[in-house]
Amino acid sequence: MNTLLDYINQDFKPFDSKETISQVQDFFADMNFSHFPVVEDGVFIGNIAAEDAETLDFDRNLSHYKYNFEGFFTRKNSVLLDVLDDFAKNETNIIPILDELNNYIGYYKLEDVVKVFNETPFLKEIGAIIIVEKGINDYSFSQIAQIVEGNRGRFLGAFVSNADREKVQITIKLGEGGINDIIQTFRRYEYEIISEHQEDEHLKTLKERSDYLDKYLNI
Repeated sequence: MNTLLDYINQDFKPFDSKETISQVQDFFADMNFSHFPVVEDGVFIGNIAAEDAETLDFDRNLSHYKYNFEGFFTRKNSVLLDVLDDFAKNETNIIPILDELNNYIGYYKLEDVVKVFNETPFLKEIGAIIIVEKGINDYSFSQIAQIVEGNRGRFLGAFVSNADREKVQITIKLGEGGINDIIQTFRRYEYEIISEHQEDEHLKTLKERSDYLDKYLNI
């Protein structure tokens, strides 16, 4: 399995601040990048957006438009989820990579980072998805993992998929294990089950009682 560092890209050099907007426009016309990094004397100074480049004076240098640059970047030691977060927050398909001394190293492309994410056990392995909900101050990832593993389930991962000021929803991926036992244990720990599951005996019982009541009322 490839790691994130395997996808550091150096196919194209960053723009130099002395390059003209015309050169930048030509580059974006040929390449499907939303942004591209700019350096000055070899030092990263920001990213120029393709949409911005279209509106600028083509015979001026990039250095005239530093106020247009966007300053996002990631570090060489950033973990996968942090890099994905950088892509999402900045609405970009390219992220420049800097080392600890802010030296420019290269860039990540969104399609490559998604490829790495798709190879993680969370997405690649077959398993069940459970979505639970609890008070924002009451949930615990260690407790969630303990509930899954305490019922002989294999915990593949979890993330906060929705949240407001009062409650949080957590999406859980698990491998083998009795999903009904896991669901009932979550309920005993006062987690609400948001997702629907055919194996959920609690919901089956409620449905049977509801069907019986409807039948009784229609007699």
